[in-house]
Amino acid sequence: MDISQYRGIIERYRDYLPVSSRTPVISLLEGNTPLIPSVSLGKKLGLRLYFKFEGVNPTGSFKDRGMTLAISKAVEAGNSAVICASTGNTSASAAAYASRAGLKALVLIPEGKIAMGKLAQALIHKARVVQIKGNFDIALQLVRDICEKYQVALVNSVNPYRIEGQKTAAFEITDTLGETPEYQVLPVGNAGNITAYWKGYKEYHRQKKSDRLPRMLGFQAEGAAPIVLGHPVTDPETIATAIRIGNPASWQAAVAARDESGGLIGTVSDSEITEASKRLAGEEGVFAEPASAASIAGLLKLSRAGYFSQESLVVAILTGHGLKDPQFAISECCLPEPIAPTLNTVAEACGL
Repeated sequence: MDISQYRGIIERYRDYLPVSSRTPVISLLEGNTPLIPSVSLGKKLGLRLYFKFEGVNPTGSFKDRGMTLAISKAVEAGNSAVICASTGNTSASAAAYASRAGLKALVLIPEGKIAMGKLAQALIHKARVVQIKGNFDIALQLVRDICEKYQVALVNSVNPYRIEGQKTAAFEITDTLGETPEYQVLPVGNAGNITAYWKGYKEYHRQKKSDRLPRMLGFQAEGAAPIVLGHPVTDPETIATAIRIGNPASWQAAVAARDESGGLIGTVSDSEITEASKRLAGEEGVFAEPASAASIAGLLKLSRAGYFSQESLVVAILTGHGLKDPQFAISECCLPEPIAPTLNTVAEACGL
């Protein structure tokens, strides 16, 4: 059996990454995620719309792209343990890759602010999870302090290797389309992803693998929108737990990506996120977590405002799978009452 075609992002894009022959590659064959053409929303909005569905990465989110590199470099540096603060996806990814590398994974989570689907992943991968009385920003400062005092590798997006790994999604989009999109829409939480995509697009452009750069369009939840407000949010709140962050670690880099690309960073409400999530699942057949739906909510908002030209090429980033936060989907669904098990009653209930 020839398995050479099955490569993770480090092997696929080695020439663009800070690795050498001495770097042990810790991989779960992440990346190579589908760029799904829209069959409904794109037509209704008059756009050539695609969804980059990062929810099919090994642990169900885009975090795996950066984590394969961060964990590989942690092993290369001789670390025996890694640590992160997380609202969910980072903890799941760090725990899985640390497990594969034989490292100890330490995870700090904000009290009551993590989706159970994500927490379950971290626990099943045998991470040591510590829940603190405070939000994500407090947790992140604590893990930074710990790394200054103890021999533990920090694998949050402040780790530059995370950004390096995540930029490969921009390479994949360009390689798949054969061109760079005119616009890219994505959710913004800790802001590492918008930073990474912009870095990737610029690198491909410098290598003459694309003839233009996209406008980066990022969206924060209204209750957790520090970049839009221009100041940290002490108690961020939104149903989209993955972007419930009040003081993004990559704040300045995200602003630079916005300004250099001629794009924007705006806000969407929880109700807009919920509606976008339902439309994405109900019209496109793609089940993404609430934070992912922030990009679709932003896309719909801009489209209603006449922001795009007809037939603009747009890629929306869906950062995580809907099963990451099953309680959100369950809360939006109603289980029907049981009926008599007869042909007529079932046919009637089915609307036949």
